[in-house]
Amino acid sequence: MVLFAVAIVTFGHVAAGLAMYERVPSGLPAYAALLGGTALAAHLAVRRFARHADPLILPVTVLLSGLGLVLLDRLDQAYAAHYPPDNYQSAPAAPDQVVWTLVGAALCVATLIVLRHHRVLARYTYLGMALAMLLLMAPALFGADQFGAKRWITLGPLSVQPGEFVKVMIVVFFASYLMANRDALALTGRRFLGLALPRGRNAGPVLLVWAVSLVVLFYERDLGTSLIFFGVFVLMLYIATERTSWVLLGGLMAAAGTAVVAATQQHVKGRVQAWLDPMAIFLPEDERPPGLISDQSAQALFSFGAGDLTGTGLGEGHSYLVGFAGRSDFILASVGEELGLAGVTAVILLYALLIQRGIKAAISVTDPFGKLLAAGLSCVLALQVFIVCGGVTGLIPLTGKALPFLAQGGSSTVANWLLVALLIRVSDSAGKAATEPAGNATILTPAITDDTPRPAA
Repeated sequence: MVLFAVAIVTFGHVAAGLAMYERVPSGLPAYAALLGGTALAAHLAVRRFARHADPLILPVTVLLSGLGLVLLDRLDQAYAAHYPPDNYQSAPAAPDQVVWTLVGAALCVATLIVLRHHRVLARYTYLGMALAMLLLMAPALFGADQFGAKRWITLGPLSVQPGEFVKVMIVVFFASYLMANRDALALTGRRFLGLALPRGRNAGPVLLVWAVSLVVLFYERDLGTSLIFFGVFVLMLYIATERTSWVLLGGLMAAAGTAVVAATQQHVKGRVQAWLDPMAIFLPEDERPPGLISDQSAQALFSFGAGDLTGTGLGEGHSYLVGFAGRSDFILASVGEELGLAGVTAVILLYALLIQRGIKAAISVTDPFGKLLAAGLSCVLALQVFIVCGGVTGLIPLTGKALPFLAQGGSSTVANWLLVALLIRVSDSAGKAATEPAGNATILTPAITDDTPRPAA
């Protein structure tokens, strides 16, 4: 399956080159060897250090990462041909993305080697959460304002997005916290309008996470990170306690907080306005709604419309007209134009398959921490895919998060490979649990025969 994923990506690279230049790309052998070698090394590491892991997680990750590299390389060449050399769009993004993909795959392998069991993470619960809070708030204090939001920290030539790593760290904390406190959180207090509300002292963690999410949203104007941060905690609360009251309470708090911030923060307000009426950007400037300054949402919709059912073909679209297609979550617009509705559906199904395998690992693993860890990581991935795809297609307002594995971004790529490594580790434990009991039963449990003494009635 890993080789099949590499073959699909290599074929896509060839198809894009033939469409744009009517020849096979000159660097095809090196590209195929690098991608295939990286995928094979990761596969061998999984077979050596997590031999019972789910066999679909790695191939799906390789396929999504490879498809992202094909699209970025195709857009790089289009930007270079249509933008002047001094424009930032003309600088290639694919070479850096290749490097970050290699770093992410190496981190995945290193995690599998060092982390021999997922329960080791529970030892560093509060230390990890303290570090996560510092990283989450760092852009508000030290970050630069880029594209209307503060979510990056600049370290020399590098630009790091701490929120991508925080989403993994908070899942580890939530899994450990909920494992220890799920019985208390499952207790109900007062009933209001037929709804069983949690007790006041047990609602404290939700209120704290809600407050932190609002701080992030208000000072950093990072709607995507806030939604993921708060949403994953509410979902994990529901998984741990099976209380729908937590979900309803969390939904109401999220809606209230977002409404307040959207009314006070101009950047968030502008994104909501672009969602409500994306085509208003083409009106005369004095007739546009206040806060509407970008045509990205409208151009993305044009791309989806041009793609129709099967798309124009790799390399034959005009997705470079969406200025951020090669630099952000708008790369999904390139998928919609050049691969059509069929391609977008296939990409979403790949994400759904990856999420489903994570949920399967959560169901199969035996310990509560592992169940909550795998479920939380799957929820993080599901939430990020939903808010990105929903924002680009116009279902919800734009958030600015990167589409996992597909979009350009070093922090996102490395953090998501780390997430995959943890899912592989939990699924390995689940696979061991599925094979060990049957073998142990014949050794540890003596068979009852007619001669075996039985307890008195």
